[in-house]
Amino acid sequence: MTQPFSKGQKGKLTDMGLNGLFTVTVEVSGPGLSVDLACFGLDADGKLSDDRYMVFFNQTSSPGGAVGMTSSGSRSVFQIDLSRLQETIHKLVFTAAIDGQGTMKALAPSFIALGDAVRFSFSGWDFQEEKAVIVGELYRRDGVWRFGAVGQGFSGGLSALLKHFGGSEADAPMSAPAPAPAPLAPAPEPKKVSLSKVTLEKRGDKVSLEKRASGGFGRIRVNLNWNQSVGTAVASAPKTGFLNRMFGKGDAKPAGIDLDLGCLFELADGQRGGVQALGDAFGDFDRPPYIHLDADDRTGSVSGGENLFINGAKFDQIKRVLVFAFIYDGVANWAATDGVVTIEAPGQAPIEVRLDNGEDQTMCAIALIEHRGGELQVTKLAEYFNQDGKATAHEMLDRRFGFNLRWEEGRKD
Repeated sequence: MTQPFSKGQKGKLTDMGLNGLFTVTVEVSGPGLSVDLACFGLDADGKLSDDRYMVFFNQTSSPGGAVGMTSSGSRSVFQIDLSRLQETIHKLVFTAAIDGQGTMKALAPSFIALGDAVRFSFSGWDFQEEKAVIVGELYRRDGVWRFGAVGQGFSGGLSALLKHFGGSEADAPMSAPAPAPAPLAPAPEPKKVSLSKVTLEKRGDKVSLEKRASGGFGRIRVNLNWNQSVGTAVASAPKTGFLNRMFGKGDAKPAGIDLDLGCLFELADGQRGGVQALGDAFGDFDRPPYIHLDADDRTGSVSGGENLFINGAKFDQIKRVLVFAFIYDGVANWAATDGVVTIEAPGQAPIEVRLDNGEDQTMCAIALIEHRGGELQVTKLAEYFNQDGKATAHEMLDRRFGFNLRWEEGRKD
């Protein structure tokens, strides 16, 4: 049974039945808000003396796997293994910071939970004009680990939190986190944390990535994630499927949200096609089209969402990639999905596009990735489509961007 905690309440983890590996789930959201969640590993003085122990969107694990993070929409799940923490880490602090406009008083009901043992809930009623909140903390006292529900508002954003905890911000995007040091070996010099994240706010916004010194762009990951909680009340209902819904057949109740990630591509040699789960067109990473869809998340229950991988070492053979998502099943309202697409290339700041401007359309053209003069250029599209007569939403998307493909009925079942 989950025990509710109130602000300021504390307790020993052993009394909560938490031993070894457990999860800390943080969900913080509000209308029109983009919220970054993070975990800071602090020393005995309450400082981030080792910047590798800040776990957030740009660094999703700490040395030795003591803290790992996966995110889905407004929720992040932190895998905690206290036995793997360095002795210098005395506290893990979980925070939320607004990226962009808005304040914490606009929060919808939010929470932090330790497994199924403890839950601390809060909302915008608990705050004023703060841009961040210290949600809760795990801390060690007299050799015993405890949890404290904090709920303390903070005036600055993520950068201000980093400075408050004594960390240092990098001027340029960081490389991948360094591997954990060998036992008893001295810890390496802390590296500065890069808080760089590029959010494409408006249709037509662009950003360019440069090739790495070794050539190419590495393994490019395009991730789609969305709110798992919407529609879960009917998650056990039979799925109607895209074709049945389009032609008015089947049960009208959605069984949770099933968003599908896919793309249309054009290679340098003129070859064109699509990669998507519908029709089992999963692509290939090592051979043309050098694009691979790793899986199809049918419910939003997979914390890593859906991922397209683009072979950046072969990007000179790719002319353009149009990234899209469509609602295969569930809520036909993009704002309700709380969807976000993140494009990541090694050593470069992640690029974020939120799917929050559509209405009841089934298809969204998210972003266009192009090879331009040796650079990888990403443009936000944010255009939405519905079926028009006999022309499916896929065909309407194709017509708009001129891929000129032949379309046939496809199924995932």
